[in-house]
Amino acid sequence: MSVQAVVFDIGNVLIEWNPERFYDGRIGPVRRKALFGEVDLHAVNLEVDRGADLHSEIEALAATHPDWRAEIRWWRDDWLRMASPAIDYSVRLLSALRQRRIPVFALSNFGIAPFEIAKTAYPFLNEFDHRWISGHMGVIKPDSAIYAALEAESGVAPQGLLFTDDRPENIAAARDRGWQTHLFDGAAGLAQCLTDHGLLTTSEAQ
Repeated sequence: MSVQAVVFDIGNVLIEWNPERFYDGRIGPVRRKALFGEVDLHAVNLEVDRGADLHSEIEALAATHPDWRAEIRWWRDDWLRMASPAIDYSVRLLSALRQRRIPVFALSNFGIAPFEIAKTAYPFLNEFDHRWISGHMGVIKPDSAIYAALEAESGVAPQGLLFTDDRPENIAAARDRGWQTHLFDGAAGLAQCLTDHGLLTTSEAQ
């Protein structure tokens, strides 16, 4: 079946997401490894992705780890510096698909408050035909429910969806439902995928 819509993950597909790099720059790799070894910031981030309040979660974690209070709060107060920069080539591909009037969807694990910040910083996040954002849905990839919701609400058959994500487990879950998939490992690879599917010409994908 030909592709009817292209589905984009956001983190590390359209926007770089690298908290470790941010913390390395602030406190150095040694202290960052100590912080991440003692404080499970990524676990808290998953709860935010499921819809928990960013401010409350970070404050609760900071109270539990007073020796790291300031560093933990950076996850909230300097969040945008961890979610940057935009991956310009991927953004150009998104724009090219829109110019071809090919429907483009977002399917992303993203907290409610962080996504509001991201929409302001990255206007292209407002250009999707529809967005499925985990914080608003209360479920995260690779749970099958989030994929089922997109199928039901978009009205596009699974075989008509082309999904790109940087996480193999998320790609596997989509493939199990019959979606066409592309494991993102750089925008050049995505460009080739889109041209292989006939969605963009070589010049449009440059």
